[in-house]
Amino acid sequence: MEVQFKDAKQGDMKEIICVICPNSCKLQVFKDKKGEVQVEGYGCTRGIQYGEDEYTAPKRTLITTVKIDGGELPVLPVRSKVAIPKEKLFKAMEVANHVTAKAPIKMGDVVIPNLLGLGVEVIASRSMGKKE
Repeated sequence: MEVQFKDAKQGDMKEIICVICPNSCKLQVFKDKKGEVQVEGYGCTRGIQYGEDEYTAPKRTLITTVKIDGGELPVLPVRSKVAIPKEKLFKAMEVANHVTAKAPIKMGDVVIPNLLGLGVEVIASRSMGKKE
């Protein structure tokens, strides 16, 4: 069945695949005449929030590597503790490219304390001992 978006202006509707649960619902998200975000196609209530968030302010978890001084490997996998605004990912990668951690380090240790002034910590995704 095709959904009609009578209240949506041309280009306002986005189709988004929800990744919150295994159902992978195909969401249709748009703003109605009042400017309120509407979500259709969800199979559970968590899809409503995901659709609204993805439409208005998408966020992603930063997952990358940083150099590590004296480590068993040349790089250390890291990730942001929480998701950051999607439009800041490339700037966050630039920051991470200039960071060098020092071995030894434990999984969960903070590598970048306040990424881009967002109050988000970037943490080690694994432990790494010193090179022998």
